[in-house]
Amino acid sequence: MKKCRILLIVGLVLLSSISSFSQKRSKGGDVATAGMARIPAGSYQPFLKVNNQAVTIKMHSFYLDAHAVTNAEFLEFVKANPQWSRSKVSKLFADGNYLKQWAGDFTIGNDRIFNSPVTNVSWFAAVAYAKWVGKRLPTMEEWEYAAHSAPVNAPKGEKLATIILNWYSRPTPAILPNVESTFKNGFGVYDMHGLVWEWVYDFNSVITGDDSRSSGALNRQLYCAAGSQNAVNKEDYASFMRFAFRESLKANYTVANLGFRCAMDIK
Repeated sequence: MKKCRILLIVGLVLLSSISSFSQKRSKGGDVATAGMARIPAGSYQPFLKVNNQAVTIKMHSFYLDAHAVTNAEFLEFVKANPQWSRSKVSKLFADGNYLKQWAGDFTIGNDRIFNSPVTNVSWFAAVAYAKWVGKRLPTMEEWEYAAHSAPVNAPKGEKLATIILNWYSRPTPAILPNVESTFKNGFGVYDMHGLVWEWVYDFNSVITGDDSRSSGALNRQLYCAAGSQNAVNKEDYASFMRFAFRESLKANYTVANLGFRCAMDIK
């Protein structure tokens, strides 16, 4: 735990070098919310019980990117912040597979992935990008709440859980489809399921602590590896797989099917 805290502190120091540019981008008014969906206030029931009881989490309204950050969008960030290029990024903040699908530091190469979600990016890199554009990563609660909205263009009669499990059962393609190529949900957000896994801010409470921007933050035990015995619905395999995947991550990990999108508070 001490090592994780030291790593986080060093990471925050590195991120501070991005803040001035981010502030310049937003000077003169709020950061534009174009390309973001306004997620309404509401509530949802999380996957795990708290004190052996199912709970309902109340959520404030917030903004969420309508689609995951693309390779082309992330390239602009890397060009403006070369310390996040492949050859210069510290191994403390991204492992050896960081942006391995790109042709070089500032070259994507394959034009077929320009509008695909950027993957092989670490949590540190995702946080840095979000800070650069004046946003942040969504919390786990925010992401799960938005992801519970049913697709509006799914085949008639097909349930959300079935859609998710069908996706989980398929291998990741060598070339990821473009963003907005799967389902749009009732909140106006694309690809919450069916394209890539996504980083959330508090993916691991050992790294991030108990910070949460929702109105009903869960107890720390929600993030402990309690396993399926603490699940509200033991047949909710999709949520269990997401939970287990997040618990397996470290902040400097990069994965070929793990990307991210950004969120913003409503001011």
